[in-house]
Amino acid sequence: MERPVLVVLAAGLGSRYGGLKQMDSVGGHGQSIIDYSIYDARRAGFETVVFVIKHEMESDFRQAVGDRISRGIEVRYAFQELSDLPAGYALPPERKKPWGTTHAVLAARELVHGPFAVINADDYYGPEAFQVIFDYLSSHAGQPDAYAMVGYRLGNTVTENGSVARGICSVSPDGYLEKVVERTCIEKDGADARFTVDGGQSWEHLPGDTLVSMNFWGFQRSFLDEAQARFPYFLDRILAENPEKGEFFLPLLVSDMLDRGLARVRLLSSGDKWFGVTYREDKPSVVQALREKTEQGLYPENLWGV
Repeated sequence: MERPVLVVLAAGLGSRYGGLKQMDSVGGHGQSIIDYSIYDARRAGFETVVFVIKHEMESDFRQAVGDRISRGIEVRYAFQELSDLPAGYALPPERKKPWGTTHAVLAARELVHGPFAVINADDYYGPEAFQVIFDYLSSHAGQPDAYAMVGYRLGNTVTENGSVARGICSVSPDGYLEKVVERTCIEKDGADARFTVDGGQSWEHLPGDTLVSMNFWGFQRSFLDEAQARFPYFLDRILAENPEKGEFFLPLLVSDMLDRGLARVRLLSSGDKWFGVTYREDKPSVVQALREKTEQGLYPENLWGV
């Protein structure tokens, strides 16, 4: 039986942040948010991590992140390329932006053969989240429709420094995901939040305890097969509606599969607080939070002993 692997989406350049935020140090010994996530994943039971990056990042990424982390876990690399499209499709000349998170996961399709979890490179999820998703994937391996998601309260995921994109979740009474609606412009509003779909001309309120997806998913191999099969359908929509910037988000495919009865997504809860660096101004609070967790004994000062 295949052991669950971890897929880390790290190809984005983080234009709003102003650089390769995946490589930016937030802890001692040059440790980035990725280091803490992989450390949590390793002690939860994951033994292999697949980093999805761009080819032009490879040398810098290996030097700044991969070579250090490989002392504690097996590291593999997959490459997200704009030209990786289904047969019969050509890259629009104006397209510079990656095709989205589902396309990024598809880049790892040759390296993933069983259950796998997916996270963003620039998000801190906490040790409990990795444990619950590893345990779920391990106990449901071989069940092609058994997916999972770790949910977080919206109020714990917004920033004072700008807007964020979040997947707003609807959940059934028995704890299964019913739908995810992607909102790409959410702002903090006191203890709550608000979102706009018309560039700020109007806003809608969102309670702070709204459950959101932070792209912490648990999938079976069947998800990759379905993503590859459905990519042309979503690509047709993107090319017709927004060929320059449209994206194939993970929540879009998950919602589509739920609608067609192809999967069930178990909502997993975690008491950990999410931290992230969406903007450069977010960094000091993340550094402080991780320093406090280290002082409390949750992490060693030097995660990998180098």
